[in-house]
Amino acid sequence: MSDELKEACGVLGIYENRNNAGLGRDIFYGLYALQHRGQESAGIAVSSGNGIRYHKAMGLASEVFNDEILDDLTGRIGIGHVRYSTTEPNTLINSQPLVVRYKRGSLAVAHNGNLVNSLELRTELQENGVAFQTEIDSEIIAFLIAQAHSGDIAEAVESCMGKLKGSYALVIMTEDTLIGMRDPNGIRPLCLGKKGDSYVLSSESCALDTIDAEFIRDVEPGEIIIINNKGLQSINKNKETSKAVCIFEFVYFARPDSTIDGTNVHMARLEAGRLLAQEHPADADLVIGVPDSGTISAMGYAQASGIPFGIGLIKNHYVGRTFIKSTQNLRTIGVKLKLNPIKEVVQGKRLVMVDDSIVRGTTSGLIVKILKDAGAKEVHVRISSPPVTDSCYFGIDTSSRKELIGAQRKVEEIREYIGADSLGYLSLDGLVKSTGFPREKFCLGCFSGEYPIDVPGEGKGYLFEKR
Repeated sequence: MSDELKEACGVLGIYENRNNAGLGRDIFYGLYALQHRGQESAGIAVSSGNGIRYHKAMGLASEVFNDEILDDLTGRIGIGHVRYSTTEPNTLINSQPLVVRYKRGSLAVAHNGNLVNSLELRTELQENGVAFQTEIDSEIIAFLIAQAHSGDIAEAVESCMGKLKGSYALVIMTEDTLIGMRDPNGIRPLCLGKKGDSYVLSSESCALDTIDAEFIRDVEPGEIIIINNKGLQSINKNKETSKAVCIFEFVYFARPDSTIDGTNVHMARLEAGRLLAQEHPADADLVIGVPDSGTISAMGYAQASGIPFGIGLIKNHYVGRTFIKSTQNLRTIGVKLKLNPIKEVVQGKRLVMVDDSIVRGTTSGLIVKILKDAGAKEVHVRISSPPVTDSCYFGIDTSSRKELIGAQRKVEEIREYIGADSLGYLSLDGLVKSTGFPREKFCLGCFSGEYPIDVPGEGKGYLFEKR
């Protein structure tokens, strides 16, 4: 939770064999389960075979949709989106799904990820006469598909994939077809499910559970899934590309009840906590987690260390995320509104405080101070991931390296800055081990500066709005 990173988005798509009056509600419930991936805007687009209708607005899914709106979102095909902006302005025009009309009908796109060649593609399209209305990568993708769609939509999508560089998990719909697409490295998650004779595509498996859909499998890196009245077709001509899943899905982004590429997130975080206790033991009375993302690793730390686990901090779930606050004063107030210690639990105790990551260090320092003001005798901070030292180019809003405390200070200097009695980070080898996958299966760029594809480098203006 501390100095939270924000992930780009969550996506969901459903294909029905017949019109379904409850289609909008099913998508809404799925988006509700994916709400942790984006809390700035939400939208749903549907089709009955003749045009695409949609509704989107700023706010949480529960704020954007009501019974009247959902009653109108009927059809055979639908996609949904919840959004965090990474660099684009947080405005309604940039909300998704993006719907465009072209010579072959209507097209809707919902995107999770980030293109590193967006400026190049946008410039090329503008030179060919395209007039952009938004500042999001989804519009680039939509126009590339529309331009290539001369006959077969599958060929158009395949042509589009050949031009994209970066991370993307996409759900795309025409008036009669649902399409899922995952980047050749599989950086962003996407899975396939089935509910009766209907197909579901989702960023995470937890959304399938919510709408009583059965998990079938993960969409493979570089795979395009086409679903229409002919059934399901899979296209994947990029099998030689190495998988590089964003490891932060296991650290923070994904819900604990989701399974990504065969590994359950809860179990990975529990194991990370156990390994953290082995690498950085502490002489303490109680282990507490920073809710919610630090709690599971704290349980693992307690199990491995033999130190009792307790609830020392209570989270107010009705307060917006602290990274949104524009000034340090507002951020401080936000933390106090969001987290409150249980004095009777922490008073006089030597605490191990487990959290998922430290980005700027400001929030961690405030939490340590809150605990000590509540009477904690000592606060030993343990982080279930390595120091964040490098920027992300694939859809996570990391700060520039000069704002990342892990890039600017040594561990002892960070400990002093946040006011902890000791500080220990899980090693990169330990984090990888907690997932059960080998190191080469992950994108570890934010921890190592090594990326699965070439990136333009900080300050190179790879995004349109950064020109």
